[in-house]
Amino acid sequence: MSITVAVITLAIAFLITVLLSPLIIPFLRRLKFGQSIREEGPQSHMKKTGTPTMGGVMIVFSITATSLIMAGKTAGGGIGYELWLLLFVLVGYGLLGFLDDFIKVVMKRNLGLTSLQKLLGQVFIALVFYFILQSQGFPTTIHIPGTDIQWELGWGYALLIIFMLVGASNAVNLTDGLDGLLAGTAAIAFGAFAILAWYGFPSGEVTAFSLAVVGSLLGFLVFNAHPAKVFMGDTGSLALGGAIAAIAILAKLEVILIIIGGVFVIETLSVIIQVISFKTTGKRVFKMSPLHHHYELNGWSEWRVVTTFWLIGLIFAVLGVYIEVGIG
Repeated sequence: MSITVAVITLAIAFLITVLLSPLIIPFLRRLKFGQSIREEGPQSHMKKTGTPTMGGVMIVFSITATSLIMAGKTAGGGIGYELWLLLFVLVGYGLLGFLDDFIKVVMKRNLGLTSLQKLLGQVFIALVFYFILQSQGFPTTIHIPGTDIQWELGWGYALLIIFMLVGASNAVNLTDGLDGLLAGTAAIAFGAFAILAWYGFPSGEVTAFSLAVVGSLLGFLVFNAHPAKVFMGDTGSLALGGAIAAIAILAKLEVILIIIGGVFVIETLSVIIQVISFKTTGKRVFKMSPLHHHYELNGWSEWRVVTTFWLIGLIFAVLGVYIEVGIG
């Protein structure tokens, strides 16, 4: 993929989201698709009640449209199974998140889908993803960055795919808690994967898709940065989490996902630590989890938390790219 095509891909995705938002946001508001804020969350968030959610619809649409528009401009000159798989995961997890959001904001069930319902949907999509990969003779090895070590997982690769897709979608979902937090950290992470895919994935489809995600998120940030005029909801966060895991798998960067997605990993670990600590000792390690709420309750402004996490995400992204390209 040429630099010109890359810039055009970013620009198209950005423009689609920016142009759609002024049309979709009032529509969501008229439909009363407003965010319900959990009572146990930070009290400062109560003023966000009613802010339109489900803005992830714009993100998913923008990524899909841009990827299909630019498919013929990649090195492959057409649409290969990799792009169809990426779109399948993006839309599949997006629909799952849409159902969750719909139940929350329309049916007024604040917790949305049950944990089991969501898990079954996530696992089903992951299994379909695996079986399609298997039918294409996709390698079931993983490479340890910076070494010559490769592990052949065989059927165990199916378990890895399920773990990555389900884990990443939930981890990214947990990070979506402050204005612009997820949009910014995800744009940085997908940008890192775009660089690595450009560097080592000749078809160009994974690169184009990654750049489409970055462009759409930057466009979404125009309306999602503090104070947010729209939230992406689970429609966006679950779709993005599934998509970043799918990119890592298709580009054979499974291990690097842990580094580039470091912010998502830390947020998830903070929840796990909090739950284990409270259930075993009755004490909380953090004032509130995920971790971004802990800093809010320590007196940090929302914007300070968000920009700090963006910076940490950028450090993880640079580190991941360096390990894969500079050392690997």
